[in-house]
Amino acid sequence: MELVKTKSVVVQEADTLHLTTDNLPALQPGEARIKVQFASICGSDIHIWHGHNPFAKYPRVIGHEFCGIIDEVYEASQQHRVGQFVVIDPVVSCGNCYPCRIGRPNVCKTLQVIGVHRDGGFSQYANVPLKNAYLAPRSVSPELCSLVEPYTIAANMTAFLKPTPQDCALIYGAGPMGLTAVQVLKNVYQVAEVIVVDRIAERLVRAKDNGADYVFNNLQQPLSEHLAGKQPTLVIDAACHPSILAEAVQVISPAGRIGLLGFSQDPCTVTQQSLTSKELSIFTSRLNSSRFPQVIEWFEQGLVQPEKLVTDRFALQDAEQAMHRFEIAVKHSCKVLLSMDE
Repeated sequence: MELVKTKSVVVQEADTLHLTTDNLPALQPGEARIKVQFASICGSDIHIWHGHNPFAKYPRVIGHEFCGIIDEVYEASQQHRVGQFVVIDPVVSCGNCYPCRIGRPNVCKTLQVIGVHRDGGFSQYANVPLKNAYLAPRSVSPELCSLVEPYTIAANMTAFLKPTPQDCALIYGAGPMGLTAVQVLKNVYQVAEVIVVDRIAERLVRAKDNGADYVFNNLQQPLSEHLAGKQPTLVIDAACHPSILAEAVQVISPAGRIGLLGFSQDPCTVTQQSLTSKELSIFTSRLNSSRFPQVIEWFEQGLVQPEKLVTDRFALQDAEQAMHRFEIAVKHSCKVLLSMDE
């Protein structure tokens, strides 16, 4: 198998970002070489760049939200897949440990995440396990297919929370994770009321555009005052701040469900009484557990609108500018796309 040279965005060490050109490693058994077409930036890419992701090993080609064309496969029996346009599930698991055996490969004991533990998709070419490459949805433009992965985060969380049309949902945070959750709750599960709280006015405008019924800015006025006695039955923390859990427990309805997505190492304080007196259910969710087929179906059926998330587009050679845009322009940027075409 021939080696190919590829331009890649590499974090050599914390706070360094380089566009390098090097040979892509040779394919290993079970792998495919992807000619990456589009990728999108996630907050975790920023965390790796600045050395705030405890799981990342350097140097690292970052990027776990990407799509492209299968350029080569290791096994001759899989040659029929060459040329397919695919989206990549970044979760690489062993398949044998307890979490894998019960259908939760996202917390595999030897979990590897493409773009975190192994090289990712901010590159012209990337090697991935062939089983992680899913046929891309045909109903949306190719650039939007890199956004399948963000929707799998909402899919994984809602699989735990089991939303119903009778629910009143509260979402903390109107960034990309919060907005995908809004779309999924309203369009997939037909949740009656979706409330979004954030401290950036421009993000709340975007939340309304994505289907939120009510939006509140809690920068000056406490959320409890905004709610005026209304008790959500379902809460998703997509802002990922450790102080949120205690407030969620306070405002949620008895028998409510809370979903946490954060990775902060700072402690948060809740009492047993505050949980058991309402008989609350608390769920945590990491990445996705084989949710790509489900989300691809949502794309095909038009149940989600990824185009509403895209605010910026850059070429691969301008990746550092794109990363700065995502990080700094929080009022105006949501999903920032990278195109690998020169």
